[in-house]
Amino acid sequence: MTGRFAQAKAQLIKMRDDLLEDVSEAYEACREMGQDGVPDIGDMSSVAYSRDVLFNLSETQRQRIHDINLALEQIEKGEYGICMSCSEEISPRRMEVRPFSRYCIDCKTDIEKFGE
Repeated sequence: MTGRFAQAKAQLIKMRDDLLEDVSEAYEACREMGQDGVPDIGDMSSVAYSRDVLFNLSETQRQRIHDINLALEQIEKGEYGICMSCSEEISPRRMEVRPFSRYCIDCKTDIEKFGE
């Protein structure tokens, strides 16, 4: 494994660990909401909204964890930094900013416009 791949792997693993910790904390916060035993309608509405926000946040985090896991698989295959659509190299700058990128800028733009 080259130094670049080793560095990317360490960075991705740290990102994944941080996200897993965030998801765990959000889950605990969600469990604790509304546990004070006071069934006030305003509180219930606020708790429902907060749970929705936390659920959506953790859904985004789950997708990010999935993307990180795919990037780690690409490292193991020796295909890290290669666009999964056009098979061209993803720019090193993009990989620095977003180390779990699966697509080059052009392919990502097309996917956002037209879907996968």
